[in-house]
Amino acid sequence: MRNKEFYVVIERDEDGIYVGEVPQLKACYSQGETVDELMQNIREVIEMCLEELEEESTTEFIGIQKLVM
Repeated sequence: MRNKEFYVVIERDEDGIYVGEVPQLKACYSQGETVDELMQNIREVIEMCLEELEEESTTEFIGIQKLVM
């Protein structure tokens, strides 16, 4: 597999667990007790998501904007 770049959006839930999602891939998310554990877990999930793709149909990650209301 050629090198691909993925972005992981990371949040921490009310129990202190780190939750990560890859916006470029549908239903690609994982969690971990530390950021390092999360990143290891999300790497495995990305590999599984890529195996299930019938064709290379990932979206392009543009960025994150903060909106204060």
